[in-house]
Amino acid sequence: MCGRTACTLAPDEVSRACSYRNRGGRRRQPRWRDGDADKYRPSYNKNPQSMSPVLLSQRHFDKDAPVDKRVLASMRWGLVPSWFKEDDPSKMRYSTSNCRSENILEKKSYKDPLKKGQRCVVLADGFYEWKKQEKGKQPFFIYFPQTQGSSQEKTNLNQDEPTTPARKKKNSETACPAEEASSDFKERGEAAGDWTGWKLLTMAGLFDCWTPPDGGEPLYSYSVITVNASPNLQSIHDRMPAILDGEEEVRRWLDFGQVKSLDALKLLKSKDILTFHPVSSIVNNTRNNSPECLQPVDLNSKKEPKPTASGKMMMSWLTSSSPSKRKVPNTCERKEERESKVQRKSTGAMQQWNQGANKKQRVK
Repeated sequence: MCGRTACTLAPDEVSRACSYRNRGGRRRQPRWRDGDADKYRPSYNKNPQSMSPVLLSQRHFDKDAPVDKRVLASMRWGLVPSWFKEDDPSKMRYSTSNCRSENILEKKSYKDPLKKGQRCVVLADGFYEWKKQEKGKQPFFIYFPQTQGSSQEKTNLNQDEPTTPARKKKNSETACPAEEASSDFKERGEAAGDWTGWKLLTMAGLFDCWTPPDGGEPLYSYSVITVNASPNLQSIHDRMPAILDGEEEVRRWLDFGQVKSLDALKLLKSKDILTFHPVSSIVNNTRNNSPECLQPVDLNSKKEPKPTASGKMMMSWLTSSSPSKRKVPNTCERKEERESKVQRKSTGAMQQWNQGANKKQRVK
C-alpha cells in the first residue's frame, strides 16, 4: 500500500538527485520533459490525483534517443488506461494508485503498459503509512536511510550510522533567481553532477498515456507497484512499494529495450532496506502541507524526540539550502516574518530542518 508521499525537492534539485552514469561512464543529469517542470509542485503531503516527478527512458518520447538516456516527467498519480472511454479520468470506478506485483499480468490496466515497456521510476523523499492501533491509526514516514556524502555512492544502510551535515550555507533573506542554482551548487564544493542532499526513494511504477475521446492534451499517469512488506515494516503494514535499490536496478527497470518485461519483474522484491519514524496525525488531512507532516514524534512522550542519524540528514541539508530552488512563489517573506513562524526550540537536525523550512516560502 502506498497512498501518500512527500517530495519536497525543487525541479532543479530533482534533476541533480537523479544523476546517473551513461554507458560511456559519464555522469548525466536527466532533463525535464518540455513544460513538465512547471506542472510539478513540491509537497510535504502528496496524494493520488496529484502530479509527481517520474523518471523514464527518453525513448518513450523520442525513438532516436540514446538507449540509456533518461528524462523527468510530471505525471498524475493514478493510472488512467489508454483505452478508458469516459471523457473525465475522475469517472474511473476503481483505484489505480497502486498495482500489486502479483496481479500485473492479470489485469488489463497494467498488463498492457507492461507489454509496451512503459516502466517508470516514481520519485519521492519517502512515503507515509498508517499502523492500525486500538484507538485509530498511527502514521509513519518511511524512506531510504541517509548518510553523509554523495547519496548516489552510499553503500552503508545502517540507520544508526553517525551522520554530519554535508552542507554549510547561509539562509538567504530573500528568494534568489532560479539561475543561481548552479552557483549555489559550486559554492558547496561539489563536482558537477554530484548530489549530497536527500537520497530520493526510487519506486517501481508503470505508466500509460490517455487521450480524451474528443481530443485534447494527452494525460500521462502512473501506478506505484507494491509487494509484500519487508520484515522491518510488517508491524506497520503488510504491503510496501517495490523499491529499486541502486543505480543498476534503476537502469534495468528503465531499459525496456534490452531488459524484457518478465526479467524486469524479477526486480520487484520485498527489500529490508528502509527506515522510518512516527509522525503527527496532522498528515492525515491532505490539506495539511507543511514541514510538520515530516516532524518525528515520540509516541511515549510529549517531548520532542531524539532525532535518528537519518533524521538528522533529512533535516540538516534542507536547513542550509537556498530557498530559491525549493519554492514556487515569486516573492518571499521578510526575514522578520519568517523568523516569527519558528515556534519550537531545535533539539536536533531534524527539528532544525523543519524550522529552516518554515523560514522559507511555503511549498505548495
